[in-house]
Amino acid sequence: MTAVFDPITGRYLRLDIGGRAHRVYIEEAGEGIPLLCLHTAGADGRQYRDLLLDESVTDRFRIIAFDMPWHGKSSPPEDFQNEEYRLSTRAYVDTILAVSEALELDRPVVLGCSIGGRIVLQLAAECPERFRGLIGAQGAAWQDPWYDTDWLHRSDVHGGEVCAALISGLIAPGGPDADRHETLWHYMQGGPGIFKGDLWFYRVDGDLRDTIANIDTEKCPLWLLSGEYDYSCRPEDTLATADAIPGCKAVVMERLGHFPMSENYEQFAAYLRPVLDEIATPASR
Repeated sequence: MTAVFDPITGRYLRLDIGGRAHRVYIEEAGEGIPLLCLHTAGADGRQYRDLLLDESVTDRFRIIAFDMPWHGKSSPPEDFQNEEYRLSTRAYVDTILAVSEALELDRPVVLGCSIGGRIVLQLAAECPERFRGLIGAQGAAWQDPWYDTDWLHRSDVHGGEVCAALISGLIAPGGPDADRHETLWHYMQGGPGIFKGDLWFYRVDGDLRDTIANIDTEKCPLWLLSGEYDYSCRPEDTLATADAIPGCKAVVMERLGHFPMSENYEQFAAYLRPVLDEIATPASR
């Protein structure tokens, strides 16, 4: 095997988020239209590795995947040991905007999955003029919780293994075995209580059923992509959300589950690339 570097640049960004100093880890590849990628709850930006390596995208888009504070290589802020981590809608939006502003991104496209797919709806309602396109994978305005988050942070349970066990069934069958296990590995490495804290946004604070009435897709186009095997954010949940938003485009993706960009990238790319093609055309800008 010949040693070779991936064409990905990783670096730390120091910035203020919500009045607190943070050091956020960012990976980038490509050039052109900025494409800001949001990982799922309890994971990190490694989920977008294959997208960062996709030359059919990086020749037109500057792909930026960052680890949310408390996730991956982005450590918590100082004095974190004195608080319980809980992701709120406000903190999530503020983090995305802070990263975008610090990098001086000109109306980036945002691609988010799961909690990231949910928060793009808030961005569409709150500040659509800041973006040229919003893509929510596995995103809907609300799903009734089907899980008990108490199991995700207990002294008598291995946190990483139980987090991976919870999401294991959300990966579609038939995809690459190595990608399935890498997706699970991301969850095994999460910090104590971080997956649970992200799900506080997903199951408590982030109910956007009333918020989506404020979305105007004339101001910013919106796409929702849903894996057919996802029983957490079911295709019917995504389609119902899209039906409530005039102009929103929704697609059910075959042979995919809740983590399309990491569990089976080539299958996901077959649905993502046409959306990016549409965004990249002059008429979409």
